[in-house]
Amino acid sequence: MKMRRSLLLPILLATAISGCGSEPASEQQATTVDIREEPPTAGQSAEGKKSEAISVSAPNAPRIAYIYEYGYRLPADRIAEVQRKQADMCERMGPTQCQILDMKQGSAEGNYASGSLSLAVAAPRARAFGAELGRVAGSAGGSQVSGGISGEDLSKQMVDTEARLRARTVLRDRLMEVLATRKGTVAELVEAERGVAQVNEEIDQARSWLAEMQNRVNFSRVNLTYEAGSPASGGFLAPIRGALGSVGSVLGTIVAMLIMLGAVAIPLGLVGLAIRWAVLRWRGRSSAD
Repeated sequence: MKMRRSLLLPILLATAISGCGSEPASEQQATTVDIREEPPTAGQSAEGKKSEAISVSAPNAPRIAYIYEYGYRLPADRIAEVQRKQADMCERMGPTQCQILDMKQGSAEGNYASGSLSLAVAAPRARAFGAELGRVAGSAGGSQVSGGISGEDLSKQMVDTEARLRARTVLRDRLMEVLATRKGTVAELVEAERGVAQVNEEIDQARSWLAEMQNRVNFSRVNLTYEAGSPASGGFLAPIRGALGSVGSVLGTIVAMLIMLGAVAIPLGLVGLAIRWAVLRWRGRSSAD
């Protein structure tokens, strides 16, 4: 015999899923919809229902996003050449193994020059590729002066986001079932449609976060910096550059002093003229008497 009951379906309209952990839902709305429930079949049991639950387990290996830092000191006229060769090495590996993210060259001054190169390298090859990059710099007369490896464990963030993504998917499917049965008032069905739209937005957002974190795990970032010597500080032009640089400050000081003198002298001059005019007028009257 078919039974009729009221099923309370939560619609999470203000739930945010973040890659670093989800904040608790700040608002929940409930929709009451009447649906028909078929009696369980003979082969269905509580254990069978439990088997439909989604299980999320931690990954066997940690998901770590690595960043490799390498700093090279090179002759100023070799920096551009080494930078270009290392970028060519990355391009020859193909976009599935290496990608150029950023490439810059600083302006040269005297014996000083600088540059930088950022790459995204497939994680399994990143460390060995860093050694190959070092050999290119060494062959150009350079040496590695700094280096470092840092990593961020994204395992928990990714597992949490996957779990919430699956929960939203289950909720979306239930809401779709409510809309398919067309049971309930018009207001309830409209609210269910809004809930489906909101949950779909959260699902898309969570998928993009997962894709971004997975890309960070799959591709390690390799940051390269180049420098040569130090900025020029001597030579024939050094005193001239210093003098020209001080001209502006000297002229500014003179103008400031003139403004200060004008601000004091003008009022005092007006007062003096007024006093002289008053004295001359008084003398004129005295002589007339």
